[in-house]
Amino acid sequence: MKAAMPLTSRRSFLRTSGFVVAAPSLAALVAKQPLDEAGYGDVDLAPGLAQTQFEQTQSVLLALNEDSLLKPWRLRSGLPAPGPDLGGWYDELPLDKTESGGHGFAPGHCFGQWISALARGYAINRAPATRVRLIRLLDLYEPAISTRFYTNFRFPAYNYDKMVIGLIDAHRFAGLSQALPLLEKTTDAAEPRLPPRALDRDEPQRRWRASMGENLTDDYTWDESYTLAENLYLAARNGGGERYRILARRFLLNETYFDPLSENKNVLPNHHAYSFCNALSSAMQAYLSDGSQKHLRAASNAFDMIESTQSFATGGWGPDEGFVKPGRGELYRSLGTHRGFETPCGSYAHFKLTRYLLRVTRDGRYGDSMERVFYNTVLGAKRLEADGRAFYYSDYRPSARKVYFPDAWPCCSGTLPQVAADYRVLIYFLDPEGIYVNLYLPSTLHWTSANGAQVSIEQSGDYPLDGNIAMRVRMSRMSAFALRLRIPAWATTTPGAALSVNGQPVVLRIEKGFASVRRTWKDDDRVQLQLPMATRLESIDESHLDTVALLRGPLVLFAMGGQPSAVTRQQLLAAERVPQEPNWRAKTEAGPLLFRPFLAIDDEPYSTYLNAS
Repeated sequence: MKAAMPLTSRRSFLRTSGFVVAAPSLAALVAKQPLDEAGYGDVDLAPGLAQTQFEQTQSVLLALNEDSLLKPWRLRSGLPAPGPDLGGWYDELPLDKTESGGHGFAPGHCFGQWISALARGYAINRAPATRVRLIRLLDLYEPAISTRFYTNFRFPAYNYDKMVIGLIDAHRFAGLSQALPLLEKTTDAAEPRLPPRALDRDEPQRRWRASMGENLTDDYTWDESYTLAENLYLAARNGGGERYRILARRFLLNETYFDPLSENKNVLPNHHAYSFCNALSSAMQAYLSDGSQKHLRAASNAFDMIESTQSFATGGWGPDEGFVKPGRGELYRSLGTHRGFETPCGSYAHFKLTRYLLRVTRDGRYGDSMERVFYNTVLGAKRLEADGRAFYYSDYRPSARKVYFPDAWPCCSGTLPQVAADYRVLIYFLDPEGIYVNLYLPSTLHWTSANGAQVSIEQSGDYPLDGNIAMRVRMSRMSAFALRLRIPAWATTTPGAALSVNGQPVVLRIEKGFASVRRTWKDDDRVQLQLPMATRLESIDESHLDTVALLRGPLVLFAMGGQPSAVTRQQLLAAERVPQEPNWRAKTEAGPLLFRPFLAIDDEPYSTYLNAS
């Protein structure tokens, strides 16, 4: 009886659903030009959690005190620094070390990320107040640019990286002419304090700092120069010029990371999970900018390793911020830590990587992974508060709770506003032949077809709580193009997927995870997609098959309250949705067991995994 139940480990599910397969040839992966992203301003989100998270994070950033934001930069550069401290990690002061970092852990660290998030926000809503705020912040930042800021500093590469993306985004998305000259001045100030090449996170950094005559041996000495290449390549491609392409190549961590990954050697274990996943986007930029197929192989192979051997049922990875050794039950043992997944930061890195890989390969499996992380981690994060309280870790222990990080303004307070703006560029992708619909999120895409028709695709429905997705096509005139809809791997393991146009069934032919409808579209055409939403179980790993998470569609259903005294697999799989609620109930011998998706959990205790007989 047990063998017949839909129970599998994460890796087994990926293998049986076609996710883990023999690596295709690079020629097959990149037969066409990469897909384009829909622009930030080309997608409108309907009211809901994603739009609320975007609006709320933008509001926090717009209200921050300008003197507080500039204070670490001014102090370290020897300028007058009036105004209050911002607090938490952000301040420049003698560090009081704690397990969570401590007050003054990373002075000024989020400034560039917040500029980036505001610039992306301006590209979305064209709010004049946002652009005025950006101009003002850059004007205040210019006199504080100094090599003194980066001297005897814990994280020179880390802070410089954030300033690069902030200034490039201010240039790209807000049209600020001063951004590129400020990038030059910032690079002039930072470069003398950057290592000669990408260094690993801890000991090599310590030795290099000592060789520079700096004595930080009693302080935090890791840095993340190996993540620099992505944003330096973006700088080169967006007006910065050849200087930044040369710098990007200098900071590719090839010998110890990309080279072995390109040969499918798993060197992820014992590396810091977020930053080394983030570094994979540098590999993708090396491919997109320089055509390096080695780096494409490295990123593709590493993603498969993360997805198949590092990931929880939620799609999150990196317990205690580290990649684990596969095949040793370490994910199972990590269920004793509250630090299950570094949520806003990890999601930001994950979305960038899957976006790059989807664009290059046109393979829907990357959208499947993106969707799982989106709904089960960051969309359910606690809100960023004006006093710097930020959600950091998703906790996968039994009877866990959502809590704020101990220190104000940690790194996740920098990535959450960026990732909330980025939701729009995850949904739709484009090529000359048409539109790829990657995420089923109520929204409207505005697009101009090849014959000049103004096209809007309006999505609606209650997905992912159910499997009904509706789309309405609005046109200025008739136009022929392809509409490609991602069909998740979990929807192909049970019958019931159905597609219709104007009420007429369409044969569902799936190629690389997408079903395509090619036709001459006219105004008010209607598309209906029905995805089967059967429940299934995923075990934590292949050595602990009785420790399972309950899933339905893309959602992990979290057990509310503590661990039940006894529950069977059959009882879990028979869980039914409570009508008109984001809740499911399973009948057990001890009474009903309530389940809820992560995005619907507030402060109640929950359990991701249960012991099921």
